[in-house]
Amino acid sequence: MSEPRIEQAQPSLLKQALTVPNILSLLRLAGVPVFLWLLLGPREDGWALALLVFSALTDWLDGKLARWLGQESRLGQLLDPAADRLYILATLAAFLVRGIMPWWLVVPLVLRELIVGVCILVLRRNGFAPPEVTYIGKAATFVLMYAFPFLLLTQDGGLVATIARPIAYAFTTWGWLLYLWSGALYVIQAVRAVQGVRSGGPAVRPGTHL
Repeated sequence: MSEPRIEQAQPSLLKQALTVPNILSLLRLAGVPVFLWLLLGPREDGWALALLVFSALTDWLDGKLARWLGQESRLGQLLDPAADRLYILATLAAFLVRGIMPWWLVVPLVLRELIVGVCILVLRRNGFAPPEVTYIGKAATFVLMYAFPFLLLTQDGGLVATIARPIAYAFTTWGWLLYLWSGALYVIQAVRAVQGVRSGGPAVRPGTHL
């Protein structure tokens, strides 16, 4: 849940960055421009696919390692969703340019990101900490991140594309719906939280997050 901000002592940013989970998150962030260049420059889909798979695996691994090693940090809570969003936006932009995904699938996802970003700013102005990543949003991101490699595989033709196509379409459909659903739920509950604060009553804290 998103709760009113409570200042707590945190290690320095350098110390937080030099943990195993955050190093993985930083590597994922550094891979975003490389991934975009591979897709739009030389169109090395094989290397782009490998980088996308690496991103999906480290997305799962960094959270697990943070809990196992007791290295959860505020920086990690910011880096992890930031890397997810940047990979999704970069992939959508590249797929739109190359015609892999139609605009009517891409535009709602981009609008969702913009609207949720505005809601986060509004929450901060009303004394709420940025929301934590929870199950529904993580599930939506997970499904989309696995849809993208299969969509890339459909571009090669042949048997691989034939096998990948129904899998890609299934992941894309469910990921698209879940991503929009998680955004809509987040917006609704963020509005309720702000209304609770402004009415002077107990705030209804958002329980469904990105």
